[in-house]
Amino acid sequence: MDDRVREHAEVLVDWSARIEDGENVVCVASEGTHDLAVAVARAVGERGANLVTLSGSAEIERAHLLGYGEHAGIDENDESDRSDENEGDGAAEDVEFAEDPAHELALYRNADSVLVLGGGRNSAALADVPAATRQAASRARTGVREARMATDWVSTVHPTRALAQQAGMSYEAYQEFVYDAVLRDWEELAEEMARVKQVLDDGSQVRITNEGTDLTISIADRRAVNSAASVAYDSHNLPSGEVFTAPAATEGRVRFDLPMTIRGRRVRDARLEFEDGEVVDWEARAGERVLREVIETDAGARRLGELGIGMNRGITQLTDNVLFDEKLSRTIHLALGRAYDACLPDSETGTDSAVHVDLVTDMRGDSELLVDGEALQRHGYFRWEEGFEGRSDE
Repeated sequence: MDDRVREHAEVLVDWSARIEDGENVVCVASEGTHDLAVAVARAVGERGANLVTLSGSAEIERAHLLGYGEHAGIDENDESDRSDENEGDGAAEDVEFAEDPAHELALYRNADSVLVLGGGRNSAALADVPAATRQAASRARTGVREARMATDWVSTVHPTRALAQQAGMSYEAYQEFVYDAVLRDWEELAEEMARVKQVLDDGSQVRITNEGTDLTISIADRRAVNSAASVAYDSHNLPSGEVFTAPAATEGRVRFDLPMTIRGRRVRDARLEFEDGEVVDWEARAGERVLREVIETDAGARRLGELGIGMNRGITQLTDNVLFDEKLSRTIHLALGRAYDACLPDSETGTDSAVHVDLVTDMRGDSELLVDGEALQRHGYFRWEEGFEGRSDE
């Protein structure tokens, strides 16, 4: 086994999840993550914790969703359910999933930590599952999702050939990329990100401008999260390397010029317009159907749940994987849907939704991120960095 796999597991167990003796751990392992799952199991055992391992196979999930849809009378070969005209028009009412199955709910309610190991064989495995079925399944597991998120959960990715192909990289190059992003000096990065967190914590309003974007967001009374890849920082991704907060009162327009794959479908050049905090119009050069599917999931999906600023310099290029792409330095991402409680005052619940979908915009070139009228970032550089005053089109 590659020594980097063992190191990845140790960072996940010790730095990220902070697993201790006697704790109950659930590990959800995708098809291609066998080596990492073995290393994680060893590390969990060495720390005296208990382990239950689940399959995270998207192909298995697809089979179940299609079977359940067939049981409800949904024809998986009916293209009308996936058309622009019919998608999201209430067809989800035809599929009724059992709400929060007791056995699944009990598992997560009794877990201390949940480790999610991504690395499947096909990122588009769910692409042909009807939107109605996906939406209904997501809503039916609200309680399960809440129970899982109440644990010290952490998501990570094991480098696989499928992910390398998705990123347009050789397998060897992709391995180097992943471990450069994961095996970092997280304490040093946390110190730099703390400077950004302080500005956001002290601020009331953010304005983002770049080509196609002029967006104003309230962050008054919010708490920013220094996402240093550890639950000790209210951070649940490895790799991480972002500072994020929960927006409110969003107004204006935003263009997401960096492509993303959402539910197995490619979304390019997405544009959203907000009024009174809600999406009132949207379009995309590619993937508009899935964008509409997300927005029409529920009322909360029309609102922003996250404003994030990417700061992981070990992530040097897009890979078509949001776990990495949203942390790419000199980018900003906004998420439709659920807000994280860690960002909210105790008296407020924030945006609630069955979805949390990130979209990324490039802040290089002619762009600014202002907090209460003062530039925190310009051309993708923070005000304490060289390049802040001059323009860069790298």
